[in-house]
Amino acid sequence: MLAESFTPGTFIDAFRFIGDNHHLLLTKTGEHLELSAVALGIALVLAFPLGLWLGHRHRGLFLALSVSSVGRALPSLVLIAFGLTIFGIGFWNTAAALVVLAIPSILTNTYFAIAGVDRDVVEAARGMGLTERQILFTVELPLGLPLVMAGIRIAAIFVIATATIAAIAGGGGLGEIIVNQASYGLSGVIGASLCVSALTLAAAWLLALVTRLTSPRPEPKA
Repeated sequence: MLAESFTPGTFIDAFRFIGDNHHLLLTKTGEHLELSAVALGIALVLAFPLGLWLGHRHRGLFLALSVSSVGRALPSLVLIAFGLTIFGIGFWNTAAALVVLAIPSILTNTYFAIAGVDRDVVEAARGMGLTERQILFTVELPLGLPLVMAGIRIAAIFVIATATIAAIAGGGGLGEIIVNQASYGLSGVIGASLCVSALTLAAAWLLALVTRLTSPRPEPKA
């Protein structure tokens, strides 16, 4: 039914909606970013240190793969429905579902980034007298950083895009416009969707830039 409503002027109306309702969209964008940032931050706190430790110890491969498979297999709506019984309706219910969605990419990429560092490099650092902590943070993490950042970038894209479902659980954000065509019309739905797409692309570009700036550069050849 939504597809049947499209006309050549649909996107023109959507951009007109954005211009006429920029205060509303800015408010909902702020809510969307707050929810996404909180969920991604919690996922980083939980998954990043665990991935570092498991990767450095070369243990927990089954755990990393299992978490990745389960986290990606569970539909977000199911996670929100389950969260309703614990957190009720609101911000934290949706945030919990998004945390579960973000953890797999961060955990698995961090694990493989650290575990995949050349063992000869690690043994050379160990032979120079570096402690295990120093090896992890001065050798393995810098070399594995591009893959770690790739996992964070994937998680951020998933979280920002999926945060639109926050509306069904009272979590706020741009999803409140997208799911409410009766109040905002098709132009509002498309306009808010374009805002979500812009946020997702901006996050992906920003994290890709951070990855490029922080990744080790190859030494120039003599």
